[in-house]
Amino acid sequence: MMSEENESKSFAELVESYSGDGEEGELQVGDKVTGEIISIGGDTVFVNTGTKIDGSVEKSELVDENGELPLSVGDTVELYVVAAEENEIRLSRAISGVGGLNMLQEAHETGTPVEGKVKAPCKGGFHIDLLGRRAFCPISQIDIRYVENPEEYTGQVFEFLITRFEEDGRNIVVSRSTLLKKEQEKAQKEFMEEKLSQGAELEGRVMRLVPYGAFVELFPGIEGMIHVSEVSWSRVDHPQDVLSPGQSVTVKVLDIKPRERIEDTRISLSIKAVERDPWESIEENFSAGQKVRGKVTRCADFGAFVEIAPGIEGLVHISEMSYTRRIVKPQDVVKEGQETDVLIKEIDTDRKRVSLSIRDAEGDPWIGMKEKYAIGGTITGTVEKWERFGCFVTLEPGITGLLPKSKISKSPLSGSIEKLKVGEPITIVVEEIDTDARKITLAPTDKGDEGDWRKYVNPEKPKAASAPSSPSSSSLGTLGEKLQQAMNEKKRKQ
Repeated sequence: MMSEENESKSFAELVESYSGDGEEGELQVGDKVTGEIISIGGDTVFVNTGTKIDGSVEKSELVDENGELPLSVGDTVELYVVAAEENEIRLSRAISGVGGLNMLQEAHETGTPVEGKVKAPCKGGFHIDLLGRRAFCPISQIDIRYVENPEEYTGQVFEFLITRFEEDGRNIVVSRSTLLKKEQEKAQKEFMEEKLSQGAELEGRVMRLVPYGAFVELFPGIEGMIHVSEVSWSRVDHPQDVLSPGQSVTVKVLDIKPRERIEDTRISLSIKAVERDPWESIEENFSAGQKVRGKVTRCADFGAFVEIAPGIEGLVHISEMSYTRRIVKPQDVVKEGQETDVLIKEIDTDRKRVSLSIRDAEGDPWIGMKEKYAIGGTITGTVEKWERFGCFVTLEPGITGLLPKSKISKSPLSGSIEKLKVGEPITIVVEEIDTDARKITLAPTDKGDEGDWRKYVNPEKPKAASAPSSPSSSSLGTLGEKLQQAMNEKKRKQ
């Protein structure tokens, strides 16, 4: 049976190990404590320090900007020891109030934050009131961001770390950015662990643009990059065409490559991945035979690409550009950036291709051609060009007919017709129309003035009785006389 002395000793050791009492469990001024809140009073919050003595902190130090306490029993807080006595441990977010040089020196040695007030800017930094003592904060140490307007810090109260304590407190240098960096690193770590993951959709802010993409800030100090190909489903050649610094964007995380330093982590982002692939719904919005309006995105030797919806580009082959003229290069009809009407000829969802036509959107001039031009009807056209086999005549834009050489040579007006130049008008007869082959055969008309010898011939008068003569001499004489009379009459008119 265990003696009372041994039982008492064992109980004491148990209490000792549980409470953490002893040299290793003791807290010193400046120590950082992470503990759970065990009780909340009217003005004081009590925290488990891990020792047999609970710590206390003024409730006013833990309230938010609205004066509300955002904490409850069981929450964990990080505080500093500002007083450690036998039966009391006082905690604080930072050393504040009025204290002597000894307290400032301890804060310097232990790395305990000290509350200070920015009095005014000075050369290279700021004058800081630190527990009634004058300290100096370099301008580079007042914040982790670039300071554009030093005056905006005047009068504000911050927590500082004492980085230099010399000449019995006559030379005190402090830093705020060191604390901010520690807080930022902690917040960055929480962000990386809790919110940043592949496939996550996050809000970000465009920081800067480069030829190959844009850098987006997801969290202070954490940036990802959007490649130019991931900016939009539409074709984007230059990021500045659609993005600008400071712009808020929603992005999807494509890939994360961790590095030793959080800020060096490579994060691939996408804006277009947030939206649905337009090809998934193309058949819901478009169909073959539909006429739509699109924007020319680029031209190639074989045709032009036209965007009919964000991310949906179709090809207008050069042969589909015009019914009215022969196209040598797409730029003869359209230019990049130009809007134009197109007709959807075919949609291939598997290959993600759309065939388009500009000429069909404008309308086929051959439709209704037989109703428009009657066979045997006389019309006026324009000489388009001469070939060895005949003359091409433009009847209207996109409609050209052929006047064969064989028909011209048989015409009494052949001389006048062959003298016509390109661009001059000509009157012809529609002889045949083949709409399937897109051919019109023309014939010359005999109705003309120039070159028609019959206009010089006078109407025949009744013949008087005369002595008979040989047929040949009578015939030639009569014709010669008529020609002579016609020529004389022409000279008189001139």
